Amino acid sequence: MMLTNKYQILKDIFGHDKFRSFQEEVVDSILANEDVLTILPTGGGKSLCYQLPTLLMDGTTVVISPLIALMQDQIKALNDLSISAEMISSATSNDENSFTLQKLLNGELKFIYVAPERFSSNEFVSVLQRININYFVIDEAHCVSAWGHEFRAEYRNLDRLKRFFPNTAICAFTATATKKVETDIVQSLNLQNPKIFRAKTVRDNLDIKCEPRIDNGKTQILNFLKIHKGLCGIIYTFTRKEAESIAEFLSENNYSAKAYHAGLNNDRKNEVFNDFVYEKIDIVVATIAFGMGIDKSNIRFVIHTSLPKTLENYYQEIGRAGRDGEMSYVYMLYSKSDEVRRKIQIEEAIDDGYKQTGLDKLEFMYRYCVSNNCRHKMIAGYFEDEIEACKTLCDNCTKGEVKQVDVSVDAQKLLSAIYRSEQRFGLNHIIDILRGSKNQKLLEFGHDKLSVYNLGADKSKNEWIAIADKLIDIQALVLGEFRVLKISNLGLEILKGKEKLLIDSDKLGIASKIQEEEMQLSFDELIYERFRTLRREIALENEVPAYVIFGDKTLKEFAVKLPITKEQMLDINGVGLVKFDKYGETFLNLSKEIKDEFKEKLENKEPLKKLTKTYLETFDLLNEGKSVEEITQIRDLGLTSVLSHISVLADHEKISKDKKEELLKPLEIPQNISDWIEEGLKLDSFKELRQYLYLYEYLKKES
Repeated sequence: MMLTNKYQILKDIFGHDKFRSFQEEVVDSILANEDVLTILPTGGGKSLCYQLPTLLMDGTTVVISPLIALMQDQIKALNDLSISAEMISSATSNDENSFTLQKLLNGELKFIYVAPERFSSNEFVSVLQRININYFVIDEAHCVSAWGHEFRAEYRNLDRLKRFFPNTAICAFTATATKKVETDIVQSLNLQNPKIFRAKTVRDNLDIKCEPRIDNGKTQILNFLKIHKGLCGIIYTFTRKEAESIAEFLSENNYSAKAYHAGLNNDRKNEVFNDFVYEKIDIVVATIAFGMGIDKSNIRFVIHTSLPKTLENYYQEIGRAGRDGEMSYVYMLYSKSDEVRRKIQIEEAIDDGYKQTGLDKLEFMYRYCVSNNCRHKMIAGYFEDEIEACKTLCDNCTKGEVKQVDVSVDAQKLLSAIYRSEQRFGLNHIIDILRGSKNQKLLEFGHDKLSVYNLGADKSKNEWIAIADKLIDIQALVLGEFRVLKISNLGLEILKGKEKLLIDSDKLGIASKIQEEEMQLSFDELIYERFRTLRREIALENEVPAYVIFGDKTLKEFAVKLPITKEQMLDINGVGLVKFDKYGETFLNLSKEIKDEFKEKLENKEPLKKLTKTYLETFDLLNEGKSVEEITQIRDLGLTSVLSHISVLADHEKISKDKKEELLKPLEIPQNISDWIEEGLKLDSFKELRQYLYLYEYLKKES
């Protein structure tokens, strides 16, 4: 059947009844042989914009793309539609590339995909001059611009297109471009009177949330995944090591996850990529190496475990979620230390011009994290776009009015600790001083003798981090070499009591609450993790699988019983004499170390009622956001039974004290009733109380 118009192709080939925003206008401009720059959010349907017009033309469309994986996905999709498409790349053999070139010269291909590096070859350019080219497509066009977040020098070669093909239209596409980048793209590619289409920089199906990262963030990630059960997504990390660690952690917690980073060989990367695309796994934990190369429409969440380099990077990466238009979730954990690490990367750059641009972009990225403004509006504003606040789709818009807390006195304590330790130490050391730590390094320096020692023991480590973050953010503190804290003039004013320090209660509370939840949820797990880490180290040293050392069940029993003698250890299931001779002393030493470290907490720990299946079923329903009343209905249990479950779960530290209070709040007895009952309970006997109740009932009837 001959396809003669765009609407027929749209329906018969691509299966859509109508064009999405801007698509038809872009298609018409391409058919009119006009240069085009299209800026559409990820998931906005840019592929159709350049694929559809080709089917109304006689020649071949040349698509320039930066990633082989992305090319492969596009080619598979086109071939599946019975459209001839191939690529020439370093991933294919010379014979395969020669065969593809021959098909190209014979006019057998509707699409040819190539990397920008190809255009440095005069031989390749001469091949293209011999064929009928419909137009050039430049994907991820922001890579052209030195002002963009992913500048690639090879994209600069694309200025050759207009020199060698002056009458052939160029269609550039990107999801992320400020007005400055937009101008640079047009100039660099020498586009002639281009039609520029810019969609609104908003994704109304993304729910965005940012939180300060507590420790390594693993507990926060786990809490997020418990809420968003059964969804697939990407977790972006700062380092390869972190990607591996989190992937392993998730696997151990029964999530199907694998790591992806540049350090993997090609076979392994392809395996992980395909497992994710074909849904053999739910989660990929990746560095930015997994950035532009994924074209999976049903990604439901994107998590960042640390601060991205730029808002462009961030916007593009979160754009991987919800490309099918369905509601998806974005979650970022950040720390001021991330900014320091990113600064080091930027400072190592050779180009001084890029350094300043990079630092400016990084500063905005951090401001975005700590801001109380609508996150969607901030993103749009960065790309010089104006939108209304989302009201319901980010944490800042849904948290309501936030009270500011005066933490000036605490700030003075922190600044004083820095000053009295001669401004020679990092934040962790300062917090150790304030919290009265027995850290060996602290004792060696005699900092347990400082007047501020143990002065801040009433606050958690993470509350102190939140206060320090605020001081750094307002530049009352400056991070020097090796992350040593230095007090600025503003910091001195706060120290002297001449300036106040106010912090949003939620910023202070998040750190406190998360830490409490983490400790509540993970004290036993923390001990287990210590044994598991030791097992992993021994396994690596002996080049055997970890389970060969001791099984998980055995490690969990170690964590509960903490044996310190040979006899105690041999009583544990999975430990025999052979195993003890090989590994026993090492594990006993760790057990003794843990007992010394957590002595007070372990001594005060009371025996717990066994956490059986019935309690865990209630726990699962609580994680799904069910109320106490809903649980009674779902499980067909009495209210007192569910309340006892909540009590046991709190005892087991599965839910925090705050969570328990939150659950019970709707069930609180009105104050007047409570007072009356309390007064009645002071009577000498139940019989006397009953007489009062009878009297109350009689008088009520008579009134």
